[in-house]
Amino acid sequence: MPNTNPSFSENLFSYGTLQLEQVQLATFGRKLVGSADEMSGYALTLLKIEDPEVVATSGKTHHPVVSYSGNASDRVSGTVFAITAEELVHADEYEVAAYRRDRVLLASGVSAWVYVDAESPRPA
Repeated sequence: MPNTNPSFSENLFSYGTLQLEQVQLATFGRKLVGSADEMSGYALTLLKIEDPEVVATSGKTHHPVVSYSGNASDRVSGTVFAITAEELVHADEYEVAAYRRDRVLLASGVSAWVYVDAESPRPA
């Protein structure tokens, strides 16, 4: 679902802990509203989280992480959320250095930010 509220200027796709209510409340101060979507060409694995604050917020020692595979049959399901530019900064602060933020085109045609493995190749 693309943004229709002008204050929500960014789309953020989450396939992992940013979908959890407790993480949203701690990171954004509110429960986000989103819609199911997916991205192709990425493969999902798990990453061990060493940051105790992030582990405390999510309640998980391993978080999902995606890497670009270039294989169209690799698909990652998640949720796309409409957020503010300020909330995007909070999302950047929540994610550990092992992630980088990239822009992707989702199956719905929506362009969104997503956190991928910092070592992942970039699409051509």
